[in-house]
Amino acid sequence: MAVHAGVSDKALIAFGEETMLERVIMALRAAGIGHVSVAANSPAVLAEAERHGAMPFPAAAGPSASTANALEELGAPLIVTTGDHALLNSEWIRDFVARVPDGADVAVLLARREAIEVAAPGSRRTYLRFADGDWSGCNLFLLATPRAIDAVRLWQAVERDRKQPWRIVRRLGVRLLLRYLTRRLTLVEAITALGQRAGVSATVVECADGLAAVDVDKPSDLNFVRAFLGRADDGTARLDDVNA
Repeated sequence: MAVHAGVSDKALIAFGEETMLERVIMALRAAGIGHVSVAANSPAVLAEAERHGAMPFPAAAGPSASTANALEELGAPLIVTTGDHALLNSEWIRDFVARVPDGADVAVLLARREAIEVAAPGSRRTYLRFADGDWSGCNLFLLATPRAIDAVRLWQAVERDRKQPWRIVRRLGVRLLLRYLTRRLTLVEAITALGQRAGVSATVVECADGLAAVDVDKPSDLNFVRAFLGRADDGTARLDDVNA
């Protein structure tokens, strides 16, 4: 994506006068998050983070390892998102945190296919197919308590085993995966079961706005975001409340 957009790093792709990383940082700030850290090793990305008052944080080998280090260093509660979440909206963040039930150690935000297709028609997303519908992640997580580290460790183990699927099956359980493959597993059941595997209380929050599932992974995503923001600037679409 960086090569496609003509920049050194994907997070530095520009939308008007703003970089993608700047948009993410400003959305977090607008949601009331006072301390923002950016995990990266690129000098250009770290400089952009500092320019907007975010604390640079060394990135580890993979997102799960970076998250584990951040949780250890910064503590809980910790909101985790990605630098390519160009449309991140402070309202989504506030609503997500407010709806996480008491006692949850880990929470994840997801959106239904129907909501995504209404908000971002033609957008190609990766869907998890459950008995209660198709869902896509919104790249927004809450590590609410220190116990969330156990969920991150399970995530790390799955990442390590990605080239050996039988190990993933062993860790997650054959019965759980069979129920998923035969679409007899609901989303809530899956998240609850995965939390139990990790020894934590895990929950899912549904985002009504399908735009929350749009990140910039491919040129078509970039084209969609630029077109959406262009329409917003013309007053013909919703403005991201961070920039309103």
